[in-house]
Amino acid sequence: MKLNRKLLAQMRSATRSLWNVGPVTPGAMVRQAMQNVSAIQREANYQMQQQLRDAGAPPQPAFAGEQPTEAMAPRAVPAGRFIDGSYANAAGRRDYKLYVPGSYTRSPVPLVVMLHGCSQDPDDFARGTGMNLLADEIGCLVLYPAQSGSANSSRCWNWFNAVDQRRDQGEPSIIAGMTLQIMDHHAVDPGQVYVAGLSAGGAMATIMGTLYPDLYAAVGVHSGLPFASAHDLSSAMAAMKGDFRRAQAPDRTLPIIVFHGDRDTTVHPANGDELVRHLAQAGMTEPGRVPDGHAYTRTVYPGDDGILHAEHWLVHGAGHAWFGGNARGSYTDGRGPDASREMMRFFRTRR
Repeated sequence: MKLNRKLLAQMRSATRSLWNVGPVTPGAMVRQAMQNVSAIQREANYQMQQQLRDAGAPPQPAFAGEQPTEAMAPRAVPAGRFIDGSYANAAGRRDYKLYVPGSYTRSPVPLVVMLHGCSQDPDDFARGTGMNLLADEIGCLVLYPAQSGSANSSRCWNWFNAVDQRRDQGEPSIIAGMTLQIMDHHAVDPGQVYVAGLSAGGAMATIMGTLYPDLYAAVGVHSGLPFASAHDLSSAMAAMKGDFRRAQAPDRTLPIIVFHGDRDTTVHPANGDELVRHLAQAGMTEPGRVPDGHAYTRTVYPGDDGILHAEHWLVHGAGHAWFGGNARGSYTDGRGPDASREMMRFFRTRR
């Protein structure tokens, strides 16, 4: 299926313009999104549904712009470069892959650090999440650190080890150092550096955002766990079942967007609840559904400044997989919502 080229260009232009405007409140952001993309939404939805019906395939949702999407954008082939690299410090060495979009011109751009789950690698995670395609639309760099088999036989990030829960030690020091290395060698806006991850990678993303608030402006946690919720392998297994410890985290609001399936049998959804528990009194809840996909409950937590400080997406009937993901990658659920696009939208609010 192919969308009209003119329509696709309009969609990308709308997304890029929303990313590049100055700081906005959630209300202003939604109003601007509606002005920019409402017509595009209607046309895109019509074309996609019509073409899918003609092909005998089930309907798929269409791009929904800066509003909470009940849909996914059309997937294409990334147009930039996927570069291999490595970083080492006293704590160890890790490989990585860096996606540089074709539009990159050495002007400062955002950087998103993506931490894969167990048994995954950067290529698999990039395919599954579709983040490189969004990087082409938005114009940002995407860094994929790779866990090594020697550090963990299942290639899980060691979020449950005490040394890996401390600033400037263990794996956090490697990931932070790798992030800074990319910033040293590429034009990155230091105010637009974000970290996200799935499962063990989501747990490590929480650690990175907690320990390095001066480096990461916001965090995306998909099917992950709270900060320092375990201290060894046995307590990690308990935490994944919902019996986690409540560690003392820094006294500040972590800008975070959380996705979790309420049928997740690998990491209990109570972990997602815990990530925003301290904000529970301030939440505003709204239900939604992806056309021919999952229903979800989205809870937003705005601050007194009008900026969204946190979002929690509980996806009903969903398990342990990246929502809105591509089946070419592991641990994906294409029935949405589009976690990658929603994370990018949320990150935009932190500028």
